[in-house]
This record gives sequence, C-alpha cells and structure tokens, in this order.
Amino acid sequence: MSCCSLDEESFRLCCGLFLRHADSLRDGWSWEQAPGLDEGYLRKTVLRSVKMNNSPDQGQEGASPALEHQRPEETDGAEQEQEVQQFSLTVASGDIDDIKGDDDDDDDGVCVVAEGSSRVIRYEYHILYSCSYRTPVLYFRAFTLEGRSLSLDEVWNTVHPNYKLRLQQSPWDTITQQEHPLLGQSFFVLHPCRTEEFMTPVVRAAQEEHREVNYVVTWLSVVGPVVGLDLPLSYSTQLPAASLRTSPD
Repeated sequence: MSCCSLDEESFRLCCGLFLRHADSLRDGWSWEQAPGLDEGYLRKTVLRSVKMNNSPDQGQEGASPALEHQRPEETDGAEQEQEVQQFSLTVASGDIDDIKGDDDDDDDGVCVVAEGSSRVIRYEYHILYSCSYRTPVLYFRAFTLEGRSLSLDEVWNTVHPNYKLRLQQSPWDTITQQEHPLLGQSFFVLHPCRTEEFMTPVVRAAQEEHREVNYVVTWLSVVGPVVGLDLPLSYSTQLPAASLRTSPD
C-alpha cells in the first residue's frame, strides 16, 4: 500500500478529543478498556426505528446461530429500560415526528426511516484500532427489543437505499460478520479495506495545506451513516483537530 497510515498513539489522541466533545453534547460515547489488555475502544449504544423488509418468519430463520442467544450489555439500568419503553410507546402511537429530528439538529442517537413498517432496533457500535490496516474499524451488533440478534441479511436490509446503491456491487465484502478482536464475540464489521481509498486524499490535502484533522471524525463521518450512525455537525466544526503522525507505507 502507498497511503498515509495512522499510528495507534494518534488514534488514541483523536479518540480523546472525540470523547471530550461527545461528553459536552451528552452524545453517549464512552471509552471501554478491554479486560486484561492495554487496548480499548469507543462504544455507543442507541435505539433506532428502521424499516425491515423481511417477512415475519424470515427474521427468526435468518438469525445468525452464533448470535442467537446473545444480549446487548446493560448500560444505564432503569434509565435504559425507561428509554426503551418510552421509545416503543412513541413508535407504537405513530408519533414518529417527535423523535425524527432535522438534519441540522444535534444527533440524539435516533435515526428513523419513515417509509413502510418499522421496528425498534438496539445498536451497539464499537470503534477499534486495526494494527493490520492502521486505521479505525467500526464494529457493531444489532438486537430487537426482545433480545434477538439480527442476521447479516436483516442488517443489510436496514441499510438506506442511497448506500445500498453504492455498495450493491460487493455488499458482503463491505459488511461482514467477524469475531470482535478484543471481546471474542460475533459482531458485524464495516471492512476497512477501502479506508485507504477515501482517507488518503483527505490526509494528504491537509498535510499540503498544513492543516490538522481529526482522523476519527473524518473517517466516521463517511462510514457511520452506512449503518445509521450519524455525527452532529459540531464534531467537524467545533472539535479541536489532532496533530497526526502519519507516514507512507
């Protein structure tokens, strides 16, 4: 490869600045330390109402056996349970406009697809550093409110049509199911094989103009929306930039 790669120390610096801004917004991000390791990852759990194109029986039959009995970790106890109940009642009553929000507003962690029937899904997002690719990688898993994990087919069916069109030539090479490298559990992952393609021009342009960028923010702004993870605009306009140590491979 011939690209500008990100070292792990710069990744942690970007994450630290990212978390500082996330805390100011109460955006739900946290840093989780891997048990028994020096490594960690960014984590966020959100509820989304998404369009499900599957038939009623397909979800159960298509569920991944490796994930069938897993449950997402409890994060906020009674507060999380209350949030689930309130969210479910809002969707059931049809008051979708109360939770949809505008593109210009700060992201409240909820993304609604208004077309067709929808289902409330709990998403858990992890951002890790890949030593092999020397880039961030987005891992995630998705559960119904009953705790059943979505299959790869179901996850692909929740991708917005605009992104499906872009990924349709090789969707299974883009969103795959792998073992989480720090937790040893099955997660979906946006494969980092194309990160070089869209990040190298950004990093090189910044270097030529003597500008600093937050690699994690720029990268996540591109890959996150594919799986419903949007960032408020303030991450790009108000977050301090990070001085990245990059070097050609």
